[in-house]
Order: sequence, then C-alpha cells, then structure tokens
Amino acid sequence: MIVYKVEGWTKGNLPVVLFAIKTEYSKQKYYDSNKRRFEVKVLVINCGSSSLKYRILDMRTEELLVKGLVERIALPGSVIIQEKQGDRTELDLPLQDHKDAISHVLGLLTDEVHGVLKSLDEISAVGHRIVHGGEHYSEAAYVTDEVIEAIEQCKDMAPLHNHAHVLGIRACRDLMPNTPMVCVFDTAFHQTMPPESYLYAIPYEFYEKYKIRRYGFHGTSHGYVSKRAAEILGKDLKDLKMITCHLGNGASLAAIKGGKCFDTSMGLTPLDGLVMGTRSGVLDPAILTFLAEKENMSAEQVLNMLNKKSGILGLSGISSDFRDVEAAAKEGNERAHQALDVYVHRVKAYIGSYAAEMNGLDVLVFTAGVGENDRWIRSRICENMDFLGIELDPEKNQVQGEEAIISTEASRVKIMVLPTHEELVIARSTKEIVEKL
Repeated sequence: MIVYKVEGWTKGNLPVVLFAIKTEYSKQKYYDSNKRRFEVKVLVINCGSSSLKYRILDMRTEELLVKGLVERIALPGSVIIQEKQGDRTELDLPLQDHKDAISHVLGLLTDEVHGVLKSLDEISAVGHRIVHGGEHYSEAAYVTDEVIEAIEQCKDMAPLHNHAHVLGIRACRDLMPNTPMVCVFDTAFHQTMPPESYLYAIPYEFYEKYKIRRYGFHGTSHGYVSKRAAEILGKDLKDLKMITCHLGNGASLAAIKGGKCFDTSMGLTPLDGLVMGTRSGVLDPAILTFLAEKENMSAEQVLNMLNKKSGILGLSGISSDFRDVEAAAKEGNERAHQALDVYVHRVKAYIGSYAAEMNGLDVLVFTAGVGENDRWIRSRICENMDFLGIELDPEKNQVQGEEAIISTEASRVKIMVLPTHEELVIARSTKEIVEKL
C-alpha cells in the first residue's frame, strides 16, 4: 500500500475545482439515445454532523472506483482520507464547513496524481444518503426544494443527521448546479409496516400532531440483503418470511413478509431496539426521569448518555468494539461476559417475536460488521433455537465477510451471511431515477 501524506492543500486549488464545476451538464453525454443506458459514474454522499463519507461507482459495471472519509469538519484536526485500488491519500487541512469539505473532496477526486476523474463531467449524478424521511417518502426521491424542506421537517427526529444531510445537499447543488441529485432514505423501506407495528401506545393526538411513531432505520441494508437472499436461494421474495439482522455498532432487525417490511426494532429514532455499541436500546422510559432526578442531569444529558455511553460500552466498561469485549470475556472478565449475554439475549428475543408475528420463518440473515464477521456472536444467537427450525452448521459458520449459507442441511430455516452494500443501493436508486429524467 502506498500512503501519501499531503501537507498544505489550501484554497489555492479551489478555482480549479470551481472551473470544473461550471462545466455544462449534457444529458446526451450520459445516455445511449436508443437504450437509455446509464453510461458513467455516481457519486454517493453520506454527511454526518462533522463527517462525510463518499464513494464513486461506475454503474456500467457497479465497480467501486474510490472511497473516502472526511473527519472533524469545522473542528481542529480535520482530515480527508481517500483510498483507490490499494493507494491511500491522507490530506490534513482546515475545513470550515460541509461546503468547504465537499469542495476539497471534488478537487481531490479530479487531482492528476490522487484522483480518479479527469473532470467532474464524469459524475452523472449524486446520491445522498438520508437518515430520516419521516412519513414523506417510501422510496428514493429526486432532489427538489420541496424534498429538502421535508428533510428539514424531520430534523427533530434525527438532529445530528438530517441537518448535516441538508448541508451536504445544498453544498453539492451550489458546487455542481447542473448535476442531477437523488435522496435515498433509511426510513423508506420500513414505510410498509402496518399500524400495529409502528404505533406507540401514547395518546393518538401526539401521532397526529408530531408523527411520533416507529420509523426504523438501516432500510437500504435490510432491503438489499433481503433481495439478495431471495436471489441466492432462487426464491420469489414475496413467498418468503425473513428476518434480517443488521448487526454493527448500530444494530437493528427487520421482519420481512411477502417482500415487505412488517416490523423493525428501531423506533422514532435509532436509539430504540437492540443493545448496540454505545446505545442502550429499548428500556423503561421511567429510567430517564429517575436518572435525571438522582444524578441532576438534564434530558439532553440523559439522552446523550443513552446514545453515546451505554450499550456494550456501558455494560462492559471496556469498549464499544465487540472484538475488544469478546477478548476480555475470554480472559474471564465478568462484565464483558455479561454485556455479550445481554446483547445476544436481546437479539434472540426479537427473532422469536418476529417469527411469532409472521407465523413462521424461512430465512435468517446476518449482515453488517458484527453480523458478517463475528462467528461467535452468530453461534450464540442461533444456539437453542431449534424449536424455530434454526440449526447452525459450526463448520459453515467459520465464514467471515462473504456470502454463505451457514445452516445445516436439516435446518428448516436457511441461515445466511450476506455482506451489505448500502452505497450500491443508493447508487442503484440514483441511477434508476435519473434514467427516467
């Protein structure tokens, strides 16, 4: 691996970026006029409050050309890290805001040495990952002023994410005004849930006034792996009852019946549901006022603790990284062992609940960082689940990060490991919408 450490990249390069940005968008350049075939590349953007992830995929082959990460936007020590074909570029420079960060990313993407594009003309569309679309969107949407306003309206339900998404969209629109853009919503996949799955048992007026309900997240992941599972098994997705387990530092389960989401573990926000790396998951809501009174904490401080200092980190006192906690548990650390027991217990409880809701189960899918790579966690989750027809093959379960069926031949439920490709889902959705323009 070649590592470039670039110092002193300043706004002196910005005019070059802006010159490239001002080039005109030509629809004919990107499509075969007869087959309307998508010909070039999609830039996928995922903005966080102080971070930015980006990918470029060539949609003729769905090949990943480059990926990058911007950290500490508007904070001291900001950095851009870009990787392409084993080469790594690290760029230290002050970044004032998201627009500044995206400007420098576009400059890096078109740089003669470190870039992958000769010109920004090669970017045919931009796909933006949006955490919360509320009840507004059950599918991806072409970016308009109305779409941006709808995302803004949901910012109270995802304050760290949606505001940053809007900043990213506006920055891209300013810097690439003639490039079509699409929003892909994490919540969209779960909009097929019936009322009994998404309603909370609080006065109905609060649902009517504020749309307080279960929304669910990781929708692009759940949607992708459910379709991929059906493809591998040679089955029609509509004929399957499936539970998809997106287990990473953030984690959620989805019950998928007849090809549609029937229930999911995350709620109004990503705090609900499973125990996660730093999030508590579901708990007695009276705990919030109890802690606020006993510890003299504000509601904001309690929520910060539940989001950032709880979960596996809070229980173990060691780390939010499952590898660290498992290592400690194997060395005899009791709190680490208990933390993992709580985690496994919660996942198993949801699996049993969803199987009951759907009156059966055909496929169980593990995905995301822990689900794809942690053989021990998968084994623990599937342990003593034979009454549901879940029987794990220990040898097949040795797989990590690869597509595989890991159930025994006798298992009534197919157990699968499927790497998720959320960026690919965003790029595909972007391609599908832009092709219709």
